[in-house]
Amino acid sequence: MRTGLRVLLGLTAAAALTAAGSPAASADSAATGWKWGPVHSTDGHATARGKVVVTQSAVQIRGTLSDTRGTGCSWVQLRWQSSNTGRWNSAAYWNCTPGTGTFRRNVAYPLQIKAKVCRGDSSRPTGRCTSWKTIYTQGG
Repeated sequence: MRTGLRVLLGLTAAAALTAAGSPAASADSAATGWKWGPVHSTDGHATARGKVVVTQSAVQIRGTLSDTRGTGCSWVQLRWQSSNTGRWNSAAYWNCTPGTGTFRRNVAYPLQIKAKVCRGDSSRPTGRCTSWKTIYTQGG
């Protein structure tokens, strides 16, 4: 009888956790966000897309960067304008293997965020870049 009760309690707890989902997954899926992209390099061999998500402490730029060519690398360059100082900051991510890689960047409440996708080598973008595309604007 006790063994049956333990098994029943264990199954009930497992069912409750499955129905509720994990706390991290629930918080992640409930986060407010705006999808962006796809943004392609001018030769079409690099593609970036993602989501801008509001977290508890900042805004997070999440994305994927795909490389469809075996030679060279795909680059995504990000820049954002600070709502505190008005200055522009930037970051860049690259993927040098065919397939898709991911990136995340926390930024402190930007006024706007722009992205540009290029082809390049493992040290820098070298060309075939798009123009800057606005992927997020505060308030709209």
